[in-house]
Amino acid sequence: MKHSAQGAAGPGAGTAAAAVRIPVQPSAADVARDGSRGRSRDRDGMRGAGEPDGAVRGEHTHGEPPAPGPSVPGPSVPGPAAPRPRTLVQRSSVRGQVLDALRAALATGELRPGEVYSAPVLGERFGVSATPVREAMQQLALEGAVEVVPNRGFRVVERGDRELAELAEVRALIEVPVWLRLARTVPAERWAELRPLAEGTARAASSGCPAAYAEADRAFHRAVLALAGNEELVRIAGDVHRRAQWPPAGSPAARGRADLVADAHEHTALLDALIAGDPDAVRALVGQHFAGARRDSGVLGLWVLGL
Repeated sequence: MKHSAQGAAGPGAGTAAAAVRIPVQPSAADVARDGSRGRSRDRDGMRGAGEPDGAVRGEHTHGEPPAPGPSVPGPSVPGPAAPRPRTLVQRSSVRGQVLDALRAALATGELRPGEVYSAPVLGERFGVSATPVREAMQQLALEGAVEVVPNRGFRVVERGDRELAELAEVRALIEVPVWLRLARTVPAERWAELRPLAEGTARAASSGCPAAYAEADRAFHRAVLALAGNEELVRIAGDVHRRAQWPPAGSPAARGRADLVADAHEHTALLDALIAGDPDAVRALVGQHFAGARRDSGVLGLWVLGL
């Protein structure tokens, strides 16, 4: 039976507090916010304890131009620019940072499949309220990474080898034909522009950090698929790619450093073949690259041989 990370005595409690160690950095607006000392959090979900709280929305504060008064007849004189909606941008930034940190924890296996994590406990770890954590978790629920457990929190979805193999096969069915078509139509100079991204995957692999490599790997593949000029293709392939990077249940972590380095090396080898205009080498390397994700996929071999 899985225990909620919200319970202090249950096994999930310590896990939740230690699972995510990436702090959310407050913005300059957070440090400068003022207001009532009695409020512990402002509207973006950041904690206010020990710091001045943010100004109430709509309240005029020093350093901001006052709202313009009613218009009167006369010559048109440009007024001060409208103040930027700092609270909304700030809140989006906090939610985005929390979402990135949770995705990284999923990629590394720190958020363990089958465990239940509560938004308040994870919020304590981030130094934010439960609201941005809950919003980030709801996004992960839409992506299929977690599921809502009423009155408890969010359970990390357990994936078996079969499901990950199916995701890898879907990736191959989507991406392999596009890679091979682009190899025939994209000029060498365009491929050369992707060299920094390929080198970025190599650096991330050398660091041995699965989360860093997962992000660099997606960035490289996203840039390749973007050459097709199909935004829906990039979006769908990126979603499948991200889901395929989550480790299966029972796995202590994602792939090891040696596997990451080998995968990154395939990126640079592919670019070399694409820049050289060697279709046979490209075909073989594309097949090798995607077969690494699912080596027992007969469908992948059919696609590589047939295109």
